[in-house]
Amino acid sequence: MTTWTDACAADDVEAEDLIAVVLDGREIAVYRSPDDRFYATDGLCTHEEVPLSGGLVMGHVIECPKHNGRFDYRTGEGRSAPICDDLRVYPVQVVDGRVFVDLG
Repeated sequence: MTTWTDACAADDVEAEDLIAVVLDGREIAVYRSPDDRFYATDGLCTHEEVPLSGGLVMGHVIECPKHNGRFDYRTGEGRSAPICDDLRVYPVQVVDGRVFVDLG
C-alpha cells in the first residue's frame, strides 16, 4: 500500500543539495538533482549513522561528512569505502509544489 507523506515544499531544497526531514520518526534526506528531479533516502549514513544532511552533494552523489563515503542517492548504492551497506531509497512525487515521500 502506498502512503504518501508530505515532506517539504519543493522550494525548500536547492538544486544539487538536500535537506533533512523527520517523517514518521525517521530521518529522511530529500535531494534535488541538477536536472531538477527529487529523491529521498534514509538520512543517516549506513557506516556510522552520521546525518547525511551535513554532507556534500555532487551531481547525483552524496558524500558523508564523517568518513567521506559516497552514495548514489538515486539508487542508494554505496560508491566508496568505508560504505558496506546501501542506503534505503523511497519513492517521491511532487504535487502542487510539495514533495511527498512514500515511506511504505
